[in-house]
Amino acid sequence: MPSLRSDSSIKLITYSEELVDGKPLYASSNSLPVKALNREPAGHAFHSAALKLHGCAEEPTDSEGDDKKAGGDDKEKEYVPSFNSYSNKGKKKSGTQQQDHYALLGLSNLRYLATEDQIRKSYREAALKHHPDKLASLLLTEETEEAKEAKKEEIESRFKAIQEAYEVLMDPLKRRIFDSTDEFDDEVPTDCAPQDFFKVFGPAFKRNARWSVNQRIPDLGEENTKLKEVDRFYNFWYAFKSWREFPDEEEHDLEQADSREERRWMEKENARATAKARKEEHARIRTLVDNAYRKDPRIVKRKEEEKAEKQQKKDAKLMAKKKQEEEAAIAAAEEKRRKEEEEKRAVESAQQQKKAKEKEKKLIRKERNRLRTLSAPVVAQRLLDISQEDIENLCMTLNIEQLQSLCDKMGNKEGLELAKVIRDGCSDSSRDQEANSKEKESEKTNGGGAERVSVLESTQNSESNGEASGSSVETDGWSAVQERALVQALKTFPKETSQRWERVAAAVPGKTVIQCKKKFAELKEIIRSKKTAV
Repeated sequence: MPSLRSDSSIKLITYSEELVDGKPLYASSNSLPVKALNREPAGHAFHSAALKLHGCAEEPTDSEGDDKKAGGDDKEKEYVPSFNSYSNKGKKKSGTQQQDHYALLGLSNLRYLATEDQIRKSYREAALKHHPDKLASLLLTEETEEAKEAKKEEIESRFKAIQEAYEVLMDPLKRRIFDSTDEFDDEVPTDCAPQDFFKVFGPAFKRNARWSVNQRIPDLGEENTKLKEVDRFYNFWYAFKSWREFPDEEEHDLEQADSREERRWMEKENARATAKARKEEHARIRTLVDNAYRKDPRIVKRKEEEKAEKQQKKDAKLMAKKKQEEEAAIAAAEEKRRKEEEEKRAVESAQQQKKAKEKEKKLIRKERNRLRTLSAPVVAQRLLDISQEDIENLCMTLNIEQLQSLCDKMGNKEGLELAKVIRDGCSDSSRDQEANSKEKESEKTNGGGAERVSVLESTQNSESNGEASGSSVETDGWSAVQERALVQALKTFPKETSQRWERVAAAVPGKTVIQCKKKFAELKEIIRSKKTAV
């Protein structure tokens, strides 16, 4: 026995001595079948030929050589595979085993990817090779008639199976049903590492793409694929439409029905089972798409970016709100400061007014005492019947300016001249008192508020219509500015106001209380005369 040449570069086929626990071992791939093959797959025959080519094959023993020589005279028998070798592993629920149409035509490597031209070409080759007339010589090798009859029946059955396979695969509906019963890996990936996403889910999508009605299937892409294409891919799979049929789910054979009613019942039950299988298939595809969408690193990245953008907008909104609150706080603080300053100025103004009033009171007391001192000789002599009561009336009626003016006039006078000056002052005071009493009486009888409003409105209308004097200064010394100030002051200080006329006079620049009262009386007379004329 020649020794085998040792060569470390030669890889020999090895087999495990025994399987673990006697259980079978299954191996599968997520890859699609190859669409086009240029060479037959390498197997045991190829391995033996390679060993012979390298001189590593064992030489046959003498006994084997003698047996070979003894059988050399016999006609070499052609190997014809058994018909059972073309049976499909998939079985219907009825228990019958269906044949593998692709294997019968030599298209096991292509299966559902085989085109009509390839099916037609393979059928011609298989029909020519396995035609009963071509294999008639095999009957001569059989010794008994029973063996010959069995061989003939096997050859004819194989040829009929080839014809049936051609008919099924060329009919779109029958082929779809047959492809649906073909072995298929329904496993759905559930989880994977981010770097293995395309390795795990890519083959799964390619494997399930065979069931798509629309064969223009977008690709899963890669890590740098545009998100627009990624969305198009998932939109396609979320709207996936499958042509997969489920004939194995049909529990009842319609041909075994004994009546029309039983056949209809079987059809209804089969339709319900098929609908349930389609629903489960739809859920399986949806689970595949959901798992992929959840684990897709591109989708995960986009969600993280959207989340970051959303958080950024939220932070910006919070910052804007915070800034707005800060600005509002600053504005509130500024408003508070302004009010405090206004209150402070108001307090200071009130204090100044108080001081001014106190000063004015001191001056009034001083001028009153001066008037009493200057008028003492007249009162003592009872000149022109001037009494102390008249002097006190003047002191209480006249304001500071009037008192100063009267005292200045009395300063260089004596005797009767002094008495005349005092009498004139008393006359002016009486007229002012009469005007005040008339005003009060008018307010009581005619409603002072309405009369005052009428006077004010008429005054304003006369100013706007040019009824007043065209010059800025009236004949009695009242300017338009002073009249407007008087009108505004009368509106601001109603008759119930304490020391109303003193406040009105303080609001009118350059005018005293007596002058303001006199002007108001004149305005009322003007209004009354107009009403009388109407």
